[in-house]
Amino acid sequence: MSDYQQERAIAKNRIRRRGIYLLPNLFTTAALFAGFYAIVQAMNGRFDHSAIAIFVAMVLDGLDGRVARLTKTQSAFGAEYDSLSDMVSFGAAPALVVYEWALRSMGKLGWIAAFVYVAGAALRLARFNTMLEVADKRYFQGLPSPSAAALVAGFVWVIEDYAIDPETVRWYAWFVTVFAGLTMVSNLKYYSFKTINLRRSVPFLAVFLIVLFFGLVSYQPPLVLFGVFAAYSLAGYVWSAWLAFRRRRG
Repeated sequence: MSDYQQERAIAKNRIRRRGIYLLPNLFTTAALFAGFYAIVQAMNGRFDHSAIAIFVAMVLDGLDGRVARLTKTQSAFGAEYDSLSDMVSFGAAPALVVYEWALRSMGKLGWIAAFVYVAGAALRLARFNTMLEVADKRYFQGLPSPSAAALVAGFVWVIEDYAIDPETVRWYAWFVTVFAGLTMVSNLKYYSFKTINLRRSVPFLAVFLIVLFFGLVSYQPPLVLFGVFAAYSLAGYVWSAWLAFRRRRG
């Protein structure tokens, strides 16, 4: 191989490495754009589009970390950028969407509920970043901010899908928003699903349940997704109550 060919190969490798490092941040940027798009659509009164955008942001947020691990391109910049993106997509966006959708007419109670959610998301992300090295990888402490955002956005999406007047359910929206905000800063444990090994063989029943889940989501996306994240948000309370019961019996 000539010197020219060697220099060309080195240049290609540099470009490839630069592209790989860029790849996870592109997913983070896409998630940030989805959160921003949700806010814009809420201002335009298209709340179903806002809810869908938040779910898209959640999928993209899950991909950026996996892409970074698969390509071995984790960096301090990527971690900070991801955290800031999460604050917009899963902190500010859901709060502004639900406020514009149903809480505005409640006056001070409405914006206080939205602020409780935003503050909960900010505190949750800050605690997650500071405890990253010492936390148990199997569990999250407090409801993860993407799940809280999915709970709020899912509620908005369900009501919009059934064409129900938001004014009639504004107190339910207030409760869901405050519940999600406070649960994010709780000490409840939530399973992280990070210990699941996708390379390991699974029983046929597990594959069937996955196929069934995708079928249900495709049939009635808002209701199924809201039900899944509502059940997940309550799972922390159930698990903590069960542990307290066992300690009391012991």
